[in-house]
Amino acid sequence: MSTRETSSSDEPIIETLDDLTAPMRHGEKPKADWRIGTEHEKFVYRVADRRAPSYGEEGGIRDLLMSLTKFGWEPIEELAPDGTNNVIAMRGADGTVSLEPAGQLELSGAPLENLHETCAETGRHLAQVKEIGERLGVGFLGLGMWPDKRRDDLSVMPKGRYKIMMDHMPRVGNLGLDMMLRTCTIQVNLDYSSEADMVKKFRVGLALQPLATALFANSPFTEGQPNGYLSYRSHIWSDTDPHRTGMLPFVFEDGFGYERWAEYMLDVPMYFVFREGRYIDAAGLSFRDFLAGKLSVLPGERPTASDWWDHLSTAFPEVRLKSFLEMRGADGGPWSRICALPAFWVGLLYDSQALDAAWDLVKDWGMEERERLRSDAPKLGLDTPIPGGGTMQDLGREALAIAHKGLAARARINASGDNETGYLETLDEIVSSGKVPAQRLLDAYHGRWDEDVSQVYAYSF
Repeated sequence: MSTRETSSSDEPIIETLDDLTAPMRHGEKPKADWRIGTEHEKFVYRVADRRAPSYGEEGGIRDLLMSLTKFGWEPIEELAPDGTNNVIAMRGADGTVSLEPAGQLELSGAPLENLHETCAETGRHLAQVKEIGERLGVGFLGLGMWPDKRRDDLSVMPKGRYKIMMDHMPRVGNLGLDMMLRTCTIQVNLDYSSEADMVKKFRVGLALQPLATALFANSPFTEGQPNGYLSYRSHIWSDTDPHRTGMLPFVFEDGFGYERWAEYMLDVPMYFVFREGRYIDAAGLSFRDFLAGKLSVLPGERPTASDWWDHLSTAFPEVRLKSFLEMRGADGGPWSRICALPAFWVGLLYDSQALDAAWDLVKDWGMEERERLRSDAPKLGLDTPIPGGGTMQDLGREALAIAHKGLAARARINASGDNETGYLETLDEIVSSGKVPAQRLLDAYHGRWDEDVSQVYAYSF
């Protein structure tokens, strides 16, 4: 979720359907202006005892954030209920470094022109945090879920929205707190040129999201034991909050577009409203009531554009629309796979011939088949059966062949004369072997690790 800094009483209020669709319409860009925004989270742990540090302890999460000032990052603060200001993010040329609920560290990268820039940005960030980590005695772990931590092993970060969300999660699902506290992801944000272009990219992205889940599956352990899944992080979303998650059947219906998305978002229950530096608990309330000036926690007030933008960030389907499209199906992982995720989606979605070919792969699937893929991929990985016969491994070969052609057609060349296709190599190897990252971890666990999951810390960044 985005980091909110200010609220203003001078903002125009949201009144019409045009107001509600404005963020999506304003996101339209000519192809020459399409950018790539990559987000990636990692777990932070004490090297000495593998404990997850708290926010305020010496050498803890706050100190980690503030140490980034050495590299030109500037703090973003949030007012706490006791009147103190907490540093909850850092702003810099490479985007924003922020905190997930239990101290997972996230880089929300800048919108960049090509994958060479994306991978360079990721490399700079990891070099910076590793340098700071060596001084503070902390390491960083690239997995989709904490392999050994219980919920009560983890400290909650002092961000106002997190308390509201954590209070609400158990009312609507069994695994929402695990989503908040114990998971990490990689995401990529991509542009579109028109409503029709958005719709096609949304449909392809949603249909192929289970393939991304399989390729990046990297969360096979819970509290020190195998959990029966390859991507338990992905499974968690199936029991988090049915009102704001899932495969969104209406996206594939005739007439889907900005207005239909706005109608969906109006029916997603609220979490909060941000006023005068503080988050007001509105969990479970209706944005439609807010539009009518009937929100119980702010009687008579109507929402602003910023309120609507906040609300757009509180739905968590496999693909999410704001003023860009977010691909949300992948587990967290190490450096090479951070670069591979945007390569996969850019290759499929940013070249018109590749997009057409990707749509041909999935256009005949029914909703029941798409739901089955979503349900099976977290457990079966590349062994997941696909509609029409074959497995997810076969689909992976076809999709990667399309992505290679799409990236080659983009012809974004670096100083060494290389195009962007090299960033797919780690996925090529996964598909060729038929083994996703989680299966390699499980092989190690049952083999040379002698069922000691702590050995996974050797896989730190």
